[in-house]
Amino acid sequence: MELALHIADFTWSGGPAELGPALTKHVRDAEDIGVRRISVMDHFWQIRPVGPVDTEMLEAYSALGFIAAHTQHALLHTLVTGVTYREPALLAKAVTTLNVLSGGRVGLGIGAAWNDEESEGLGFAFPPTAERFERLEETIRICDQMWSESEDAFAGKHYQLGRTLNSPQSLSSPRPYLMIGGSGEKKTLRLVAQYADACNIFAGPDASHKLDVLRGHCDDVGRDYDEIDKTTIFPISPSSTVDDIVTTANAMAALGFTSSYVFATGITEPARIIELFAEAMPRLD
Repeated sequence: MELALHIADFTWSGGPAELGPALTKHVRDAEDIGVRRISVMDHFWQIRPVGPVDTEMLEAYSALGFIAAHTQHALLHTLVTGVTYREPALLAKAVTTLNVLSGGRVGLGIGAAWNDEESEGLGFAFPPTAERFERLEETIRICDQMWSESEDAFAGKHYQLGRTLNSPQSLSSPRPYLMIGGSGEKKTLRLVAQYADACNIFAGPDASHKLDVLRGHCDDVGRDYDEIDKTTIFPISPSSTVDDIVTTANAMAALGFTSSYVFATGITEPARIIELFAEAMPRLD
């Protein structure tokens, strides 16, 4: 089991004026202890499970570019981009750009979007669930096409592209890492089986069942289940201990997950997160 650093809460001591130096130190410290995956949320407002909606939140791809400039080894991606936040070609181009500039370390995490409050507040379209999933599949197909040698047009139900030129191409082969986040059994996990390199499923009591569903979808589409990177995610808080992290991560490892993305809520000193990681990592299965 590998611990990954998911940065979801930027409400750190020092406030916005110190966020740049604090984030630089945080990601460098994470790499120094052996963390090899770092992700950020793709939200414009803080989400209520993490903290008050009006607390600090950074735009994801600007933050990833900043993190890429201050790291050397870690795989970087969002966890996850809402499909309605960016036009597909712009998203593919942004990920490609960061992949090239980082030496091949940036991938794409994507999902169907869920935050209607944020979208309404900032004027982003938020179509019904069925349409968002249609857009998700078309976006994945567009990204795959732009990450290939094809420059053909793309004609979908929701998106039409005249020429899928993408130069320079990503350094990752055959494409940047692609994670689809979420655990919906009928649509999300089917899309994982059909298209993704990785899934991300919350570390809850139904996680084992979700993997069984994913395996079934893999059988249906002829995909090797073992090819898919099974990742999970869980929170820590000021009261969390090293034992808490080890217990949860090892329980997920026993189910077949290989990476745990851990995010902090309410911990105002990033150094505390690094301390917990450093003590937990040698004890993981």
